[in-house]
Amino acid sequence: MSIGNSPEDERPFEDEHVEADREEARPSIGRALQQARIAAGLTVDDVSSATRVRMNIVHAIEADDFSACGGDVYARGHIRTLAKAVHLDPEPLLAQYGDEHGGRPAPTPAAPLFEAERIRPERRGPNWTAAMVAAIVAVIGFVGFTMFQGDDSGDEANVAEGSTPSDSASPTTKTKKPADPKPEASDSAIAAAPQDKVTVRVAAADGRSWIAAKDHNGRMIFDGVLKQGDTRTFQDSSKVHLVLGDAGAIDLFVNGKKIEENFQPGAVERLTYTKGDPEAG
Repeated sequence: MSIGNSPEDERPFEDEHVEADREEARPSIGRALQQARIAAGLTVDDVSSATRVRMNIVHAIEADDFSACGGDVYARGHIRTLAKAVHLDPEPLLAQYGDEHGGRPAPTPAAPLFEAERIRPERRGPNWTAAMVAAIVAVIGFVGFTMFQGDDSGDEANVAEGSTPSDSASPTTKTKKPADPKPEASDSAIAAAPQDKVTVRVAAADGRSWIAAKDHNGRMIFDGVLKQGDTRTFQDSSKVHLVLGDAGAIDLFVNGKKIEENFQPGAVERLTYTKGDPEAG
């Protein structure tokens, strides 16, 4: 008879060591987000502007400190938002967060919401005063309209009785001209831009992209996401600074000319344009 642990008893301990090594090899949530942001060429300021998540929270999450998020629900939302901004799949990070912080949060009970919906209509009765006022106004308006129509009919009869044969023999017919179509934001419209300013038009032709635009003083003109088919035009007296979150999805027009650049999908481009030729500064 042997004394001590058998090889079968020692195997679970070996498996635990292998699992621990795998956990150590996997980067933390904050580290993964930071590495993806750096690989995308974005600063913390860029990510904060694109996602509306405050810079101190971005710094805290990249340091794996989720206390500033205000709870698990908000922490998960920030992780998902930041992951998409740096072109990272958020699902593995959310699963990792669940493993490290006790799984998914409990759903919010819906019973109070439905109870409020049942109670709210019972507290208010019909507003009879408003209904009576509306009815009186409608009657007065109908009477006034009828009287006005009667006066118009009498005027038309008087004109018909006083008309002469010569007037009836040579009627004058006026033809309405078709209304001019509204000009679209096309290349010709951009070409007509003032020569003393720089005009930049950004069109999301092949997908959605985050766009940031600043004037020559560095003040933000626009900061947001253009969906496919959306167009934005920026104008300044001397200079326009652009940051394109996904330059491959963008068609760019500067001072009436299309910029023929081979932007790659997912590439982040920082561009500056002036009143001169449409060349990136």
